[in-house]
Amino acid sequence: MRHILSILIENEAGALSRVVGLFSARAYNIDSLTVSTTEDPTLSRMTIVTHGSDEVIEQITKQLNKLIEVVKVIDLNESEHVEREMMLIKVRAAGKDREEMKRMTDIFRGRIIDVTEKTYTVELTGTSDKLNAFIDALDRTVILETVRTGASGIGRGERILKV
Repeated sequence: MRHILSILIENEAGALSRVVGLFSARAYNIDSLTVSTTEDPTLSRMTIVTHGSDEVIEQITKQLNKLIEVVKVIDLNESEHVEREMMLIKVRAAGKDREEMKRMTDIFRGRIIDVTEKTYTVELTGTSDKLNAFIDALDRTVILETVRTGASGIGRGERILKV
């Protein structure tokens, strides 16, 4: 099962390496990883998407909590949450393909952020499923390059990740 772990961690050199090393040492795979400082410059928020049973995720959480730099860990899947991922995708858009690309971008509520004579660069934000659906809707031969951020998530309502 897919899980989104949200980790509050001290913003210091080597902290990210230790968290990733924990996953590597135990042969757990990281599907995506996003990290940035929070409103408090001494703390960073790390979002890790991984797969595993509830028992495996519980074990990962326990191991993460043992790391000195880790302040707090929550599994966003345990309650309602909002998640988003951003994708930049460069597509071939020449001749008759230009209007079709514009139409597909509009259908998925994306934005064309760069235009050249032969290409469009599209920015799309949403769930992983939405981004995958956009890619699946395109003819694979028009896709030139794809960059994705990985999921970021936050609990809904009053649920917050604070010290």
